[in-house]
This record gives sequence, C-alpha cells and structure tokens, in this order.
Amino acid sequence: MATIESNIQQVKDRIAKACRDSHRPEHSVTLLVVSKTFGAEAVREAMAAGAWQFGENYVQEALEKIRALADCRAKIHWHLIGPLQSNKTRLVAENFDWVHTIDRFKIAERLSAQRPHHCPPLQICLQVNISEEPGKAGLSVSDVLPMAQLVSQLPRLTLRGLMSIPQAQENPALQAVSHRRLRELLNDLRAHGLSLDTLSMGMSADLAVAIEQGSTMVRVGSAVFGGRTKKI
Repeated sequence: MATIESNIQQVKDRIAKACRDSHRPEHSVTLLVVSKTFGAEAVREAMAAGAWQFGENYVQEALEKIRALADCRAKIHWHLIGPLQSNKTRLVAENFDWVHTIDRFKIAERLSAQRPHHCPPLQICLQVNISEEPGKAGLSVSDVLPMAQLVSQLPRLTLRGLMSIPQAQENPALQAVSHRRLRELLNDLRAHGLSLDTLSMGMSADLAVAIEQGSTMVRVGSAVFGGRTKKI
C-alpha cells in the first residue's frame, strides 16, 4: 500500500526527470504539496518525508491546521491557492507566507495594509485566466501588466510572479500551449522592468509539461495524498 512518504518520493522523481529532460537543475522547481481537505496529521507525514511547502484553498480549514502545527511554524510555508474574499484578508495577511490568487487590486491593498510588521513581506502571485474561460477567476492577459505594476509598489508585499489553472487537457501538446503563454507573459513583465522569478503552474496530471515550459512551482495534491475527501 502506497504511503505519503513513498508518494512524495515518486513525485520528486517525476520532477527530477522532467528537469533532466528540460535541461534544468532539479532545485529550480519547488514542490508545493496541496493539503486541502487533509488534516494536520497528513501534513505531518508529508513533512516527515521532506515537504515544507503546503497549499490550502480554504482559509478557515487552513487556520485549523496552522494552529495544530504551530510547533513547526518556523519551517513550514503556507500558501493560499484558493480564492480570497475581502473579509478574510486580515486572517491571511497574519497567517500565510504566500498568496497565489491575486486578481483584484483591492485584495492586494488590504493584504498590504494588514500584513504585520513583525512578519516578512507576504509573497504574492497574480492569478491569470490564461485559457480565457468565461467566468473563471484570474486576470485577463491584457490586465496583467498594469496590475503587476500597481501591486509591485505596495509595501509589505513582494510580487513574485504568475499563477494559472489552465483548462484541463489530456493532450500534452494542448497542455503546453497554456503553460507557454504564461511563461511568455512573465517574460514580458520582466521586459517591462519587473523582477519576477515564479511561475506557479502544473499539477499532478501535467507537471512534466509545466516544467518543460518553465514552471518553478508545481502544485501537487492527489499524487501525494490520493483521492480527495470531503472538505473538513
């Protein structure tokens, strides 16, 4: 029976192979373990296997785990990878290390104002609706540059890069199209003088293609923990 430890090792092996195939150093890609709907003990198992970056979708669920794992807080990095409402920004500003889903300036402003001064700057990615799906969260491609320029000026935040959740595709060639577009968009922002280093793209099913296209952070949940349980 597969364990969380063995699953993490398999994912790390997949990342290593994708990096070799893409002529990239393995350390250029971070494994972000998506722990939403799994409890604190599952996170502890993942930490025992060498994982320290965890992604959560639901603020209240994450706060329960953050409290339960307070003894590990100095090492663990908590990433919000789900939508963020205005009434939850203070909780996120006070408890998380990264937010990947910024697509409104109002939310970034609130995080900046509410980030405690004793904490390091909150690390931020802009979420892009790279597949241009109607009704899907994320900035349109044309809005990314002006938003990035505004967010990069806010205190207590560090704009790191871009995040996307492309339309699901089984064909690797089609997967590559969206990932390539996000990489090209990041390069365009750099050409405009923004110092960015993060492409948060690729999940369990498409991490190899995402790495080939330049991902620096892959978000992997099901390949680590197995099928999702109900939200706790």
